[in-house]
Amino acid sequence: MNMFNQFIFGIYPYIALIIFLLGSLLRFEREQYTWKSDSSQLLYQGRLRQGSVLFHIGIIGLFFGHLVGLLTPVIVWDTLGVSHSVKQIVAMVAGGVMGTMCLIGLLILLHRRLTDPRIAAVTRTGDKILLVWILLTLLLGLSTIIVSAGHLDGDMMVQLMHWAQHIFTFRGDAAAYVAEAPVLFKAHLFMGMTLFVIFPFTRLVHVWSGFASVGYLGRAWQLVRPR
Repeated sequence: MNMFNQFIFGIYPYIALIIFLLGSLLRFEREQYTWKSDSSQLLYQGRLRQGSVLFHIGIIGLFFGHLVGLLTPVIVWDTLGVSHSVKQIVAMVAGGVMGTMCLIGLLILLHRRLTDPRIAAVTRTGDKILLVWILLTLLLGLSTIIVSAGHLDGDMMVQLMHWAQHIFTFRGDAAAYVAEAPVLFKAHLFMGMTLFVIFPFTRLVHVWSGFASVGYLGRAWQLVRPR
């Protein structure tokens, strides 16, 4: 069990990160024509806007919330006078709101994609697996809020922060911080890390383009001269 825990939470995160970065680069270099979100708007617009807006706001909020919450050193919160208990409650409330928005949007998109004949006909097996994987990851994450509500001391949250920060700084003892974590938390971590593994092989690659589009804000004006 110790070896399994060490592999999943000490080694697997780096495997996932390598596949995520290298796979995305190779996908962009070799298969640029497949680098797209595969929008189904032209096939059927019904409920797309509601589902897409809720899903994207929710998942972007969850991503940056996890990023800031896990990677901000504990000493920063202590210096600011934010107790572990208060931080956990804020994380639970914010995660619950963003997670619920994401869940509602995802269910709308799933229903739309699987019930409309035209969209279902062009939906690949990989798309279905991706959506179901995100759904399960999201449900596990929301379930951890219920577990966390039973102990508001913030200790589990601090352990997860130490794990993430030790992974980020390449320290070999990271897995020890989640060794005693509840199975629900471990399952959510594994599902979340695996999302980075399947990322380069799905439509999720269009996320890179979304971040890259910020560069257009500083791009020089395009000059169009008449003949």
